[in-house]
Amino acid sequence: MVQMLLEYGYCWFASPERLRRLMRIEGLEHLKQHEGRPVILMMPHFTGLDLAGLRVSLETELVSIYSRQKDPWLDEFFRTRRLRLGTGIIFSRQQGTRAVIRALRDGYRLYYLPDQDFGHRDSVFVPFFGVNAATITGLSRMAMVAGAAVLPCYPRREATGYTLVIEPALDNFPTNDAAADAARMNAVIEAQIRRQPYQYFWLHKRFKSRPPGEADFYG
Repeated sequence: MVQMLLEYGYCWFASPERLRRLMRIEGLEHLKQHEGRPVILMMPHFTGLDLAGLRVSLETELVSIYSRQKDPWLDEFFRTRRLRLGTGIIFSRQQGTRAVIRALRDGYRLYYLPDQDFGHRDSVFVPFFGVNAATITGLSRMAMVAGAAVLPCYPRREATGYTLVIEPALDNFPTNDAAADAARMNAVIEAQIRRQPYQYFWLHKRFKSRPPGEADFYG
């Protein structure tokens, strides 16, 4: 977590040339093979996600969704820093998904973080590390509406720099079963985390929401 905070110096101030030197991309060919088609880059909450987002935005224009900060000054600072390269657009979660779908259809690639607990609304309870977790179904819904390919990805912090790993598109995804799609998404994310568990954003209470009648996980 301390490394992540220090790395915001790169996110907010490093030049495009330095970002390219700092983070290489493994699997960029998987993204390139979907030229002309809507693409969702499924990025879990690893601690290098902001750096990875800026890096991939140098290869393709991105649209992403963010949570507004309560402090207006801080909110504006984060917005301007994330948009400083002129390689994408962002919408707040409160704006809904219509603008995001429109951007996907206009050729932007969606950099999407689907693995946090946003409560019961629009969520299903499916396993995550063997515990039922409230999981939003937005990934499969947006992929269905936009006709988008879903490419799992994750950043890897290494001794000599960083690597953004882009995996092949999920096959037969989405389906007509939102719960099955959410369970599959969690399984993919779990496999990524197992490769580097210390780089995941464990500070977030992933099991905060519980199914009806189930005790508080953190109580």
